Amino acid sequence: MNLKKHTFKLVLLFAVIVIFIESCSTVPLTGRKQVNLLPESNMVDMSLTNYKQFLDSNKVSNNQQETAMVQRVGKRIAAAVEKYLKDNGYESYLKYFNWEFNLVVNDTPNAWCMPGGKVVVYTGILPITKDDAGLAVVLGHEIAHAVARHGNERMSQQMLVQMGGMALSEALKEKPKETQSIFATAYGVGAQVGVMLPFSRQQEYEADKMGLIFMAIAGYNPHVAVDFWKRMAQSGGQKPPEFLSTHPLDSHRIEALEKMMPEAMKYYESN
Repeated sequence: MNLKKHTFKLVLLFAVIVIFIESCSTVPLTGRKQVNLLPESNMVDMSLTNYKQFLDSNKVSNNQQETAMVQRVGKRIAAAVEKYLKDNGYESYLKYFNWEFNLVVNDTPNAWCMPGGKVVVYTGILPITKDDAGLAVVLGHEIAHAVARHGNERMSQQMLVQMGGMALSEALKEKPKETQSIFATAYGVGAQVGVMLPFSRQQEYEADKMGLIFMAIAGYNPHVAVDFWKRMAQSGGQKPPEFLSTHPLDSHRIEALEKMMPEAMKYYESN
């Protein structure tokens, strides 16, 4: 009997190891290995549903000048992302992206990008971005999270905790509300605007680096990023704005950005 139990545990352990190995992927640009248990196609499908629900329940800005800026900068960053992925062997990632950029009326300084390239910018962040280059910092960073599939990674972790690693298809069938709630929280959408599962510090620094390079490829000077994050840190007074609530300390982030700058400038100067 003990032998059977021992054999069963070994088989189970082997199965878990196989699942994790098969679920491993590599983050573009940084080369970090990550575990994404959820099919990206399913993530995109959920993204479309939540994105539509968000736009239906929030006011899209009718300010033509600001909307044009979001579209203009967004398209340039998207083109830079596509160029990088094509040039570096990640072209398969592009089949999941169908870019869309919207500006929503909300005083919260925030922005996010869902799987599939569904991007929302809140009007509250525009006084801090100031211009196209400042907005490129934000969009480069948020789109980097989507390209790196950080949401898939942290949703996988959350589902392991809450549902014991239940397959997404099974979870959607048996626990649809709980699964949709995890997704909505992971991407900061829904009733509680800006509340989200925190990205790890590693993911944040990764998005900073990728965002710098994406904006550089798009033709925006990466040095603008340091000034933007300083303004962002000052915008909340004694309390940091929600956009920074899950981010590294300002001094640490700026120090890290300075270290990343030489590599990013190579891309900028080669344009």
